[in-house]
Amino acid sequence: MSGAAVSAAPRLGRTRVSPGHAVKDTAVIMRRNLLRIVRMPQLLLFATVQPVMFLVLFNYVFGGAVGRSIPAAAGGDYLNWLLPGVLLQMAAFGSTQTAMGLIEDLNNGVIDRFRSLPMARSAVLAGRTVADLVRNVFVIALVLGLGYVLGFRPQTSLVSLAGGLLVAMIFGYVLSWGMACIGLAVKNSEAAQPAAMIPMFPLVFASSVFVPTETLPDWLRAFADHQPVTRTANAVRGLILGEGALAPTQTLAGEVTAALLWAPRRWPYASTAARSACAPRPSPSAPLLAHPTFQRCRDGRLGEPEHFRVLFRAWQRRLSRLSSTPTKS
Repeated sequence: MSGAAVSAAPRLGRTRVSPGHAVKDTAVIMRRNLLRIVRMPQLLLFATVQPVMFLVLFNYVFGGAVGRSIPAAAGGDYLNWLLPGVLLQMAAFGSTQTAMGLIEDLNNGVIDRFRSLPMARSAVLAGRTVADLVRNVFVIALVLGLGYVLGFRPQTSLVSLAGGLLVAMIFGYVLSWGMACIGLAVKNSEAAQPAAMIPMFPLVFASSVFVPTETLPDWLRAFADHQPVTRTANAVRGLILGEGALAPTQTLAGEVTAALLWAPRRWPYASTAARSACAPRPSPSAPLLAHPTFQRCRDGRLGEPEHFRVLFRAWQRRLSRLSSTPTKS
């Protein structure tokens, strides 16, 4: 191949990735993160033991005192009131793992390696959040099964129960994107956990997750009634226990709508985090990775021997151009 032909070859800045490839890249990253959870027993242990401890301790420690103030829709059992809130708490606390996992990948150089690959930029964060969503589904199923063993019984139909679980999972998934923004802003493993948990504690504990907000002081109730965790907890509890579990001024449709409407407001921040985390860095190999020949190799449209020959010749041309560039003294 002549030098003129080489110089005439198109040099693209960044090749667009098709939606199909973006989905495949997201699935690969998701599988990688799920395998990491399975292969690290401590992560699996904390993901299963923590929700069991919260449900058992809160039920038997606070059940006697708080059980007198719960609505009649809970069937007179504090566990029926508590379990929907614990589902939401586990989804909220589980989202903090997104921030810590991203920071670990950043510090270990994993994301830098992803940046050098011809893959969808959104797959890094999308794969991470979808993997955390799968983990949250497992935790929610574990808490629900334990609740049935302890005596929990939903007061509505199975369709309403499934709707409540779906709202809790959407809540946890949206929070995972928010935690991704926090993790990319902190970029420090020591500060990751406090940075992620500090906003979670007031949102979870100053809400209707464990007690009705009517029992809170007026100054705290003004905050608790108008924050997203309370609105989502009301929606999940109303779907599982019925509209009688809500305050007289609240409706099930209104609480579900409020819980679902606040989520899209977080997506602009999440998309900004995705672009900042996955934007490709300039490197000598960037023109090669964006070259159509490399894309054909990636798609499997070249045979294996020709694949290596093409890459070797491309690298030779790239290195020769770099070595022939005069350096400034």
